[in-house]
Amino acid sequence: MNYTNFTDLQQDLKNKKISCQEIVQYYLKRIEKYKHLNAFLEVFRESATETATRIDNNIKQGKAIGKLAGMVIGIKDVFAYKGHGLNASSKILGDFKSIYTATCVQRLIDEDAIIIGRLNCDEFAMGSSNESSAFGKVLNYLNTEYVPGGSSGGSAVAVSADLCWASLGTDTGGSIRQPASFCGIIGLKPSYGRISRYGIVAYASSFDQAGTFTKNIEDAALLLSIMAGSDEYDATCSEKPVPDYTQVLQQKPSSVKCAVLKDTLENEGLADYIKIAFENKIKELQKQGYIISYIDFPYLEYLIPTYYVLTTAEASSNLARYDGIRYGYRSKNITEGDMALEQTYIKSRSEGFGKEVKRRIMLGTFVLSAGYYDAYYTKAQKVRRIVYDFLKNTFKQFDAIMLPSTPTSAFKFGEKTKDPVSMYLSDIYTVLANLGGNPAISIPLGKNPVDNMPFGMQIITDTFEEAKLLQIAGHI
Repeated sequence: MNYTNFTDLQQDLKNKKISCQEIVQYYLKRIEKYKHLNAFLEVFRESATETATRIDNNIKQGKAIGKLAGMVIGIKDVFAYKGHGLNASSKILGDFKSIYTATCVQRLIDEDAIIIGRLNCDEFAMGSSNESSAFGKVLNYLNTEYVPGGSSGGSAVAVSADLCWASLGTDTGGSIRQPASFCGIIGLKPSYGRISRYGIVAYASSFDQAGTFTKNIEDAALLLSIMAGSDEYDATCSEKPVPDYTQVLQQKPSSVKCAVLKDTLENEGLADYIKIAFENKIKELQKQGYIISYIDFPYLEYLIPTYYVLTTAEASSNLARYDGIRYGYRSKNITEGDMALEQTYIKSRSEGFGKEVKRRIMLGTFVLSAGYYDAYYTKAQKVRRIVYDFLKNTFKQFDAIMLPSTPTSAFKFGEKTKDPVSMYLSDIYTVLANLGGNPAISIPLGKNPVDNMPFGMQIITDTFEEAKLLQIAGHI
């Protein structure tokens, strides 16, 4: 299909120049052709075809169609979709099928979106390279020797490889923006509470947020307008009114004041080619009238430790429910006797969870344990508050913060798997927005001159200022 924007596609759909069936068949063929990328864990051929037929019939009969009619969307394997599989890319969930649909997915379906399948990710959304999935790694479409980023690697690759029009991911510490940067597309993480988390498998409940992968800002704005808003099933979901973000893009930002965090550019882990490209972009924006100031950010080295102490603590609590008793995987290596119940718990979890998930559960249990709670968990919460206050004060003076999305472009498979800390540091620029609950977006910036792999720049705005974020990103 030779469409670059959704408005043209939907117009042709209404004029019967193309049908939803043809659109779905196009993507099904693409998915089959590129199945070696391992982006999809399951393709919903039957339900997607049924939805396409229903929409086509409504068009033939002159009935109204939804805002997303004709848009084919893939969902990360952490979103519930009634009657369809849900594994969180883990063995522990076995052949579990959802008994209800996540609120944000339902809102897309209500506007006639076609859900084409569920996408591979790091197990329980824990990872930065999509190498921890129980169902094998996802390959980067641009170069299969390189990681696609994580945890939403399948979602990023599906859009990058044109296996669906857009996709959903989740972002706990950069799991949308980092793979978007590695795959050369746009990744949007809204404010915490902007989109309901009901029906999303929890990793760290005070950090997790659903977001989108798209090829343009207009699609990101459209999807956010539909998915955002209060939800009676999620008490953490904001009741703030949702603007029509697509209308905001019609306006050009005026006198934009942006802050650049000096410490992010002086970090020894930042690749020279990203620093040069970023600084060149800043100079270009200054010529266009952007007012840009370089400010100190003395907390950079504390971001990753704070993030991992807090998220692993929440993960150890959230993942306690997967016990081999109620649903999902149960070990067959249980011997009868007084210890049978305890064996069921231990062996089911030991066999069902992968290495990275077990590492984070144990770390989280440790920081919450007696004698260490104040030394780690309480201290991390204090640092989180300091970061939150820093962001709030910064946004009293500036419209946005700009920084690189990642310290490098995509790395090769196996490069960082033996050194978890090195892997965790690939999120050093993205966790800031999660600690503060701020909306952030990664947009393409340039390519590594050595291997031609892409990288992005990141924009962060004040909480619930997605309109401003999309407006600035759209202009850039």
